[in-house]
Amino acid sequence: MEAPPEHHDQGPESSICPTPSDNFAYVPIRFPAVNLPPSPTNTRETIMRTPVPRADKVDPLTLPHQFTAPSKRIRSPDDLATFHSSPSFRNFLGFLVSLSESTKSRKLSDPCHVSPVLETLASILQKLTDFVHEIPPAPQTARYGNVSYRLWHERMSGEAEAFMLMFLPPQLREAATEIVPYFTDGFGNASRIDYGTGHETNFAAWLYCLAKLGVVREEDYQALVSRVFFKYVELMRKLQITYSLEPAGSHGVWGLDDYHFLPYIFGSSQLIDHKHMKPKSIHNDDILENFCNEYLYLSCVVFVKKVKKGMFAEHSPMLDDISGVPNWKKVNSGLLKMYKVEVMEKVPIMQHFLFGSIIKWVNSLFLYTTSFQMCSPLASQGIRICAWTPLCPGLTYHTTFIIHFITSQASGNVYTALMGVNLWLVSGILALEWLRT
Repeated sequence: MEAPPEHHDQGPESSICPTPSDNFAYVPIRFPAVNLPPSPTNTRETIMRTPVPRADKVDPLTLPHQFTAPSKRIRSPDDLATFHSSPSFRNFLGFLVSLSESTKSRKLSDPCHVSPVLETLASILQKLTDFVHEIPPAPQTARYGNVSYRLWHERMSGEAEAFMLMFLPPQLREAATEIVPYFTDGFGNASRIDYGTGHETNFAAWLYCLAKLGVVREEDYQALVSRVFFKYVELMRKLQITYSLEPAGSHGVWGLDDYHFLPYIFGSSQLIDHKHMKPKSIHNDDILENFCNEYLYLSCVVFVKKVKKGMFAEHSPMLDDISGVPNWKKVNSGLLKMYKVEVMEKVPIMQHFLFGSIIKWVNSLFLYTTSFQMCSPLASQGIRICAWTPLCPGLTYHTTFIIHFITSQASGNVYTALMGVNLWLVSGILALEWLRT
């Protein structure tokens, strides 16, 4: 049974979802799909087999620390596999899960701890919103890509370092060099005038860097979502509408959303164990209108319905399918797995991800040597393999075992690792051990 009308607390001062009276001068992303393309069943099966990511504690950096300007390192599937085998990947993904858990069963307006740093972050996003009001869109007939966005992006980038110094303590001021690129990349690409989940991931990486720096703590996570990320999503909606940003890497009708993903994760966590609202409640217009200011997931659905025309099941079949899931907990866990597969495991998206001294890029040789140190389950059985690597001629490693699947004691999950060597090297190692015996 759908939720009855109920009185609810006032949402944040600004409204994240459009009201029925709003009249956007916005061209729909696409016309309603009459003949839907076949669903990517192989991707769906991959998502189903993927373990649910787990929360991970973020340990602040030890000072003094040498900060560096971040750069792109992912250029191939092998590079992406290297990143996925690293502690940086697991800790970053675990941070996002922690943010999701911090909003569980909580509305956006619920009281929470708001530190002075978070108040500063929210004020920075408000200033960027004011920039939009000061830079109107240029007259043009093109469907996407209003050139005035470049002026907004240039102004934002020019102020970015000053923004960072507003909240960084004196001992961390040098970190501005490293975190500014994450911040500026989080609002889209000025050359292509587009925005997508890759840019959203870079903004999340900026928040992760703040946690690694210690300026954001675990007790701030709820406000980080409800006060800071909320305003970020609101700002991006304004940019998308005002400057007609093109969706970057959209999956078409079989994508979750043309621009965003994380609001659905955080929003579904908000609705876990709700007494009245179920996933199917997104089809109730009264519920959407009354509660979209309190729940990110509902605000996303409202926005999609405003900017896309036609039947909801045709232009957003993925969201329509999710509405059939029995409870929000399963929705949340499924979206976390989907984010890992559809965003974090896609080279076209992650090739723009940045690595520095905070989010470290770990080369394959390091993974090769340290992975064996993490793999001790067979040591008690006396299994040892002598491995020689051409990367270090004349050096012999005595390790516990070698296999494609390694168990990380840190997380308890099974990961596929290349271990920095080619398959021929694995065969050579086994041959050397056979000769030794």
